[in-house]
Amino acid sequence: MRAQRKRRRMGWRGRAAWTVGLLMAAVLGWAAVARATAPASNTEQTRFDVIIVLGSPADSDGNPTPKELARVNEGVREYERDVAPRMIFTGGATRKNYVEAQVMSRAAEAEGIPASAIYLEPRAMDTIHNACYSVRLMKAHGWHSAEVVSSGNHLPRAGLILSRLPIEWRTHAAPALEPESSLRRGATEALEMLSMVHYLVYARWAEGCTP
Repeated sequence: MRAQRKRRRMGWRGRAAWTVGLLMAAVLGWAAVARATAPASNTEQTRFDVIIVLGSPADSDGNPTPKELARVNEGVREYERDVAPRMIFTGGATRKNYVEAQVMSRAAEAEGIPASAIYLEPRAMDTIHNACYSVRLMKAHGWHSAEVVSSGNHLPRAGLILSRLPIEWRTHAAPALEPESSLRRGATEALEMLSMVHYLVYARWAEGCTP
C-alpha cells in the first residue's frame, strides 16, 4: 500500500512537470514567432527627423563596449548619409553609474558629429523606456519620424515596442565590429529570447509608458 501511494505521488509530480514543460515550450514558441514576425518599419520613407541610437551598458571604466560602439558607428554612418539631421542617444545609468547616452554621445562627437546635432535621453533603463522617452523628446521638438539603430538581434523586440508608439519609424541594424564565436552568439540569442518572453508575458502590460 505504501509503495502504491509513493507511485501515485510520483505520478502527480510527473504530470505537473509535464504541464510546466508544455507551458514553457508554448511561451518560447510564442516568443520565437514574435521575433520572426516583428515589424521592421511602419513607413516607406527613407529620410527621418532623427536617428535614435538605443543604449547598451558601458564597460567598467565608462568606455563604450564593442556592442555599444557598433551602434554609435552605424548611427554616425546613417547621419553622414543624410538619413536624418540629428541624433538621439538613449540610455540611463544601468550599470556602474555610467549613463549610456553620455558615453555614446562622447563617442559620436569623437567621430565628428557636432554637439548641436546630438540630443540625450539619459533616464531609460530598458528598451521600453528607450523608445517611450525618446518619443517624448521628439514630441517636445515637433519631430514625427525616426530611424532606430541597434544590434540586429535586439531589433525584433524594439520593433514590437515601436509599433505601439505614435511616430513613423524604421529599424536599422548595426553590424558587429568583430565576428562573434558561435558560443557567444548563442548566449546572446538566448538572452534576447528570454527578454522577448519577459516583454510578451509581463513588461508590455506592467511597464506602460505614455510618450
